[in-house]
Amino acid sequence: MKMDYKLQVGVQSHLEQMGSLDDRSMHDLDDECLYSPEMDAQKTQSADSHERVSLSGSLAVGGSKMIRNCVYKSIKTVVFSNKLNLLMAFGPLAILVHKMTAHNGWVFFLSLLGITPLAERLGYATEQLAFFTGPTVGGLLNATFGNATELIISIYALKSGMIRVVQLSLLGSILSNMLLVLGCAFFCGGLVYPGKEQVFSKATAVVNSGLLLMAVMGLLFPAVLHYTHTERHAGKSELALSRFSSCVMLLAYASYLVFQLKCQKDLYAPIDEEGSQNGENSDDDDDEAPEISKWESVIWLAIMTAWISILSDYLVDAIEGASEAWNVSIAFISVILLPIIGNAAEHASAIMFAMKDKLDISLGVAIGSSTQISMFGVDAIPFCVVIGWMMGQEMDLNFQLFETATLFITVIVVAFFLQEGTSNYFKGLMLILCYLIVAASFFVHEDRSSTDESKQPQT
Repeated sequence: MKMDYKLQVGVQSHLEQMGSLDDRSMHDLDDECLYSPEMDAQKTQSADSHERVSLSGSLAVGGSKMIRNCVYKSIKTVVFSNKLNLLMAFGPLAILVHKMTAHNGWVFFLSLLGITPLAERLGYATEQLAFFTGPTVGGLLNATFGNATELIISIYALKSGMIRVVQLSLLGSILSNMLLVLGCAFFCGGLVYPGKEQVFSKATAVVNSGLLLMAVMGLLFPAVLHYTHTERHAGKSELALSRFSSCVMLLAYASYLVFQLKCQKDLYAPIDEEGSQNGENSDDDDDEAPEISKWESVIWLAIMTAWISILSDYLVDAIEGASEAWNVSIAFISVILLPIIGNAAEHASAIMFAMKDKLDISLGVAIGSSTQISMFGVDAIPFCVVIGWMMGQEMDLNFQLFETATLFITVIVVAFFLQEGTSNYFKGLMLILCYLIVAASFFVHEDRSSTDESKQPQT
């Protein structure tokens, strides 16, 4: 009986174990049905979608934050890095004074102060863009955008029928670049390097001097034709000659660009102290890097140009009122005051490069700007003649006898100082003193043409 009881108990326990195994297997089968491969794929896809949503959201937040940081850094670099930019506040103040009062003298003065840092920052943005375009194209961009302020002021004056102001301001830009800007560059460079004479390429100086003499010839013949009373068609021959000469001068400068950029590239390479040409890959430039990107430079150029255009409109409208309020001739304001403000970029660039012993670039900025104003299209006397032709304004190349003689003597003096291919602080001082003589001459000079022009009713 005991054996039967033990056998019965053993069989029962064995059956219970078998039942528990079956239950476990059933649970395992249920788990396999619940966690099928399709369910795993769905869970994986849902997890991936959640990750993508979170990743795209983080990228959007990070991208907008990055853009804000770039904008803040660009504004900090361009606007807040120079104490001169504090004068930018005078631009809106000039507009406010114009709207609330009729004090043209203050409007003119505040507009001048407001344009000054803009002109300098315009040159800065151009220099940054030159890092991406190379030294040759960069030099042309620097000279072109450096004169953008004069171009904008001239177009607004031409639109207002103030032809004489356009002529005198462009003439003043040439005189300022050749005497004041180049003189300051020579002087500051000579003070930084007092024990040696800085050198520059004589080939560049000779060609630019020749172009300037050609420009003087284009300005001289209409004046001679006027004062000798030898026109075949009175009142028409002088204007026709001016327009024809302007087209020829534009063609001459276009040929010069082809000659400089294509045919004689090595001729205009910078030279070192021993007089040998270094080429464009100088080791001195390795430590320099752009502070803003290429597109930032382009955007800042557009912003500065637009703001200068707005202030130039108020500046031109206030010229005559400022002349009466200050008891100063329009000729002095146009030839001396306007170019000094407009050439702020050239002043800063030329002096900076001269102090770094890169006198070829300083020469290109100063003399190259004068060449562009006198002969080239977008910021030049011939361009304004052609634009006036399109606008119905009879602007010619007759700059009157006093102004033409001043330009002719200035070009001769500068060509004499450049003939040796060297510079020092004494040559710079002589050029600055020559500019003071020119400024004093225009201070005591009364331009009858601008006086009569200001009395004519505006159409």
